[in-house]
Amino acid sequence: DRVFVLGMARSGYEAARLLVSRGYDVLVNDGKEEQNPEHVDELRELGVELHLGVHPDDLLDETFSMVVKNPGISNNHKYVEKANELDIPVINEMELAYRYFPRDVRIIGITGTNGKTTTTTITYEIFKAAMDRVFLAGNIGYPVCSIVDQLEPDDIVVMEVSDHQLSNVSEFKTDVAVLTNLFEAHIDFHGSYERYIAMKKRIFNFHTKSDVAILNKDNSDVMELTRDIGSMKKYFSSRSQADCCIHKGAIWYDGEKVIALEDIRIKGSHNYENTMAAIMVAKEFGIDNKTISRVMKNFNGVEHRLEFSGTVDGVDYYNDSKATNIKSTQIALASFNKPTVLLLGGMDRGHSFEELRDYLSNVRLIISYGETRFRIDEFADSCDIECIVTDTLEEAVLAAYETAERGSVVLLSPACASWDQFADFEERGNLFKDCVKKLL
Repeated sequence: DRVFVLGMARSGYEAARLLVSRGYDVLVNDGKEEQNPEHVDELRELGVELHLGVHPDDLLDETFSMVVKNPGISNNHKYVEKANELDIPVINEMELAYRYFPRDVRIIGITGTNGKTTTTTITYEIFKAAMDRVFLAGNIGYPVCSIVDQLEPDDIVVMEVSDHQLSNVSEFKTDVAVLTNLFEAHIDFHGSYERYIAMKKRIFNFHTKSDVAILNKDNSDVMELTRDIGSMKKYFSSRSQADCCIHKGAIWYDGEKVIALEDIRIKGSHNYENTMAAIMVAKEFGIDNKTISRVMKNFNGVEHRLEFSGTVDGVDYYNDSKATNIKSTQIALASFNKPTVLLLGGMDRGHSFEELRDYLSNVRLIISYGETRFRIDEFADSCDIECIVTDTLEEAVLAAYETAERGSVVLLSPACASWDQFADFEERGNLFKDCVKKLL
């Protein structure tokens, strides 16, 4: 059987390795010629056929039994459309890996517009502190194919699952699924908000009353979307009574106090929501409050998500490169009450910055960079906030260093994707941290 792997990167590389180990004849195609040279050499040695830097029209034909697509590649790609015409199934790396999981592996799937990485990481840290056989995988940077050969029956896999991944699944099923929240995002990929949330709903595919859905009671779109799912539904809320809620300065689960808010190292209502979701998952597996408290007292947060990057001349620098949409930047801005210099910019998806207006009360200066720099300048002008327009992130950090006053915050929270100048948000965040280090 021949399999066509569309898109290399880490997930395509791991998918190809798994397929070869299961006896498939594999072809990998990626429009970008630049790939990890060690991965390229290894795949060639395994007998994988590689076509990099081109998408020839005749490369995909009826001799292939399956297409494994990188989640970031659109379903409108010419090879995906051709596969549909030829009745060749199109799946992604997560679905492929799932088909090779041992039978009794239990899957915790975490999705949502914001908070999924933090919630996934907290959940994994709690489980790791409580038991031996637990794995972290998915959209968080560890392709699911990379863990398949380590899994044994009864293992637990904690997975961050994106809407991109959910748009090409057919058999994939979770045992416990978390939906953190829903807001408008990735409209350019899905074409509409309705289609985006329909993809998110697939995390509850094949659920019955023996499967658990952990849901944000405070988010009306979550409540509406999950009305008719088959799962046993449980709720968290930071505003009202729920299975897990905030009461008297602490998080309570099922009427029992779990941890005081002051004992949780990561602050902010969004982080308390992420913590509640993780606690609810832990409770489904009988993990005790002592273990949960120990982890939450020491958990520092996720890299590139409001990550403290250093203090220079009395100014605190924060890396929130993971803020690729407006909602994430709103959350970041709401987390500070000091004078703020905001670094905004990146790939232009044509989205409006208007919804940031009500969150700018502490922002003294905006520094824009990247494709969206001139649109951000116009927006800042309409808000009566000064804006310095720069080309690159390095220039933006330098401008912030030259203008920020002692006691203020410099916040990289771009509200844009990184792909105009970077491979991903991690590369963008790492560059920001390197720039800050050079100022120290």
